[in-house]
Amino acid sequence: MKIKARLPDIPSYEGMNHAAQIRCDETGLSQAEAEALLRRFGRNELPKSIAPGFLLVFAHQFLSPLIYILICAAAVSAIVSDLKDAAFIAVVLILNGAIGAFQEYSAGKAAAALRNLEQPSALVIRDGMQQTIAATDLVPGDLLVLESGRRAPADLTLFACDDLQCDESLLTGESVPVRKFANGSGSSQVFAGTMIVRGRGRGRVSATGSATELGRIATSIGERSRSQPPLLIRLEYFSRNIAYSVAVATALLLAAGLARGLSLHDLFLMSVGLAVSAIPEGLPVAITVALAISMRRMSKANVIVRNMTAVEALGSCTMIATDKTGTLTMNELTVTEMILPEGTRLFFDAGHDLDRCELHAPGVTREVAAERAFSLLKAAALPNEATLQQQADGWSGTGDTVDIALLAAARKAGIDHRHLRADFPALSAIPYEPDLRYAASFHDAEDSVHVFVKGSPETVLAMADRMDTGKGFVALDKAALVKQKEELAGRGLRVLAFAYGEMAAASDDIYGRHHLVNLVFLGFVGMKDPIRPEVPDAIRRCRTAGIAVAMITGDDPRTAAAIAAEAGLDFDDVQIATGAEIAKAEQEGAAILDALTARTRLYARAQPAQKLSIVLSLARQGHFVAMTGDGVNDAPALKHAHVGVAMGRKGTDVAKDSADIIITDDNFSSVVAGIGEGRVAYANIRKVIFMLISTGAAEVLLFMLAIPLGLPMPLLPVQLLWLNLVTNGIQDVTLGAEKAEGDEFCRPPRKPSEPILDRLMLRRVLLSTLVMGLGGFAIFYWLLLNGYSEGAARNMLLLLFVLFENVQTCNSRSEYQSLFRQGFGGNLLLLAAVLVAQAVHMLAMHLPFLSDILSLQPVSLGEWATLLALACALLAVSEVDKWWRRQHRDN
Repeated sequence: MKIKARLPDIPSYEGMNHAAQIRCDETGLSQAEAEALLRRFGRNELPKSIAPGFLLVFAHQFLSPLIYILICAAAVSAIVSDLKDAAFIAVVLILNGAIGAFQEYSAGKAAAALRNLEQPSALVIRDGMQQTIAATDLVPGDLLVLESGRRAPADLTLFACDDLQCDESLLTGESVPVRKFANGSGSSQVFAGTMIVRGRGRGRVSATGSATELGRIATSIGERSRSQPPLLIRLEYFSRNIAYSVAVATALLLAAGLARGLSLHDLFLMSVGLAVSAIPEGLPVAITVALAISMRRMSKANVIVRNMTAVEALGSCTMIATDKTGTLTMNELTVTEMILPEGTRLFFDAGHDLDRCELHAPGVTREVAAERAFSLLKAAALPNEATLQQQADGWSGTGDTVDIALLAAARKAGIDHRHLRADFPALSAIPYEPDLRYAASFHDAEDSVHVFVKGSPETVLAMADRMDTGKGFVALDKAALVKQKEELAGRGLRVLAFAYGEMAAASDDIYGRHHLVNLVFLGFVGMKDPIRPEVPDAIRRCRTAGIAVAMITGDDPRTAAAIAAEAGLDFDDVQIATGAEIAKAEQEGAAILDALTARTRLYARAQPAQKLSIVLSLARQGHFVAMTGDGVNDAPALKHAHVGVAMGRKGTDVAKDSADIIITDDNFSSVVAGIGEGRVAYANIRKVIFMLISTGAAEVLLFMLAIPLGLPMPLLPVQLLWLNLVTNGIQDVTLGAEKAEGDEFCRPPRKPSEPILDRLMLRRVLLSTLVMGLGGFAIFYWLLLNGYSEGAARNMLLLLFVLFENVQTCNSRSEYQSLFRQGFGGNLLLLAAVLVAQAVHMLAMHLPFLSDILSLQPVSLGEWATLLALACALLAVSEVDKWWRRQHRDN
């Protein structure tokens, strides 16, 4: 029976003044028609937001309280006729703004490039074949297939649907799903961007791109403002606390300077310089660059980051709650065997070449085996939404992996599903939904109606009262059948059950759940989805890193346990919980649920909607949870998890939209690789902070020693600006490009409440501050005692602090590893930055304009070498400290 439907004409909208009236039955558009319409109406894309240009990003660099202070300093210098200082401050401001703007602009470009990797798809029928195309290639008139979990990629008018419900909150603000009907009224319209939360449907595309309702809204509101990422907010809070501490120190120095009679102008500029020295105002840009670099690295490991701060968040997780199918397994289900009700076992050859693979049973021919299995395979192939097609390079399937595996099994038995469907015309169907746990289809069989059911063993057995023994029907032996099922599940096979029934045609042509009673049980099918070969090693790495892994699956507990053990999960029987136990614990209260999830590492027969309860429960216990998911019902859990991880291949649009991270290959090992990169990103953030804080604190200590003790100002204000905004600014960003040190999975996760300035960093900062601050003061004092003028002594001291910065940049590369074991091959950019910073300072000594402004003069090679040797004392102290900490590993 071939059902044709004449669809309404394509609605007219701007740009479609004379659209051809295209008749579209179940064969859809031809490829030639689609290409012509694509040329005529353009790609199905919303107006793209225009990223801010470089000049706007550059202007944004000056919106900072510290920049305001520098501008005031320049104005004061100009007022008191110190034009050289004013000019230098202006040049420094422009240079700093240009560097920050370039880094931020590049980071934005990198993030945009990663977003472009995420290409939405659409399921259409063209040339009579169902196929998946890029959603941007949709055209008005296309025959679009909708199913639960997908986002509508265009506006369309339904001509057929089955229990179709849409979440239109994107357009209306109402969270209640809207039921759709194929009756030509307003309720038959499905709009682009809305979520299909239930059911199936087919419709004709009526508008694409800017002409859709969503497109019109996007055009009218323009680009939405984006709030600052949480990580950067925390870092700014950290910077403000540092600023308050520096303000106290500066006030003390200001009081000491006034007591000594120093000029207000010099004291003001000194205070500004010290504030810039101690406050890491360039930190947000440096962190953005570090995260952008990690985003690019993660994209190469099949991890697309939709939210930049999720890079660091993924590295902080203490628990991974993961799906099984496609994440731990290959997502390539294959039917391996079949058990008929009386106990007969039939086996299927493995392999993808269906023309060579066969169904066989001990002691019988393929024909006899196929005859015994025919009834069951009919029930496998008819309530089935997949398609199986023979291509030039072999067979390929489209649709759910379970359905494809069942069609492949039927093919191996010599059954062509297309002929079978032609012999048994479909009257109605109940599509598979996770909460139903079965699928059914009703077929015309001349003077009666046949119904075929497939689903979970518990569900299907409850619908049957008889079973087919091959010699007739007998009463259902449920105990024996349950034993068969448990034997298959115990070997790690996914088990499906099948049944059929006959009934008279319904007078109203309406068939549903109430007809699924008193059915004939046909048997079980066992399917295997092999574990991905890299998964056991990835789980071992998690265990070494102190990250717990829990598996959530809809499988039977015995099947789930066998697969989890094969994957390398460490658990015992007490750590297995079922969906029923979770539901019961939810009813008894949060404390009971928390006690259950605290011990559970394997959730079997779990409903997708229960993931949210699991996430919230684990979070209450102090876990930092990374949750993987792919379905519509996974969206709440992905949204409320600390890090939501959606599957890129089999994941629904709503799951991807709810997640922070998308795994393009659906592979658990990619999640683990992302955790490693997240830990690298956080380590690099700490390296940048350590370098900036320690050098700034050393300069504050230098002044706090010199001014109260009656020495001249150790460094001039312009020299402080040069030191911290030029030479330091060249080097700090390159620490964000450091690669993994190799021990990322050898330490437990950091606590979510752990401060940035923890005990280890405070100790390192204090040690470095003492070496640089005391060392700088001692050298300055010695130079003055030995006849050096104030200007010459400042010149030598400034060079010493540039060398200190060079050495400290290298010391910052690791908290534990020796610099001599790291080498510079992994970060040539850092080596180049150190050399450039030193070269720029040496050049400033010889350029008349800069040397006059900075009060610099050339030094001899011997003086430079002596100062380098003194600066290397900082390296020696750092190496000894690292050696001591490696021995005791205290942090």
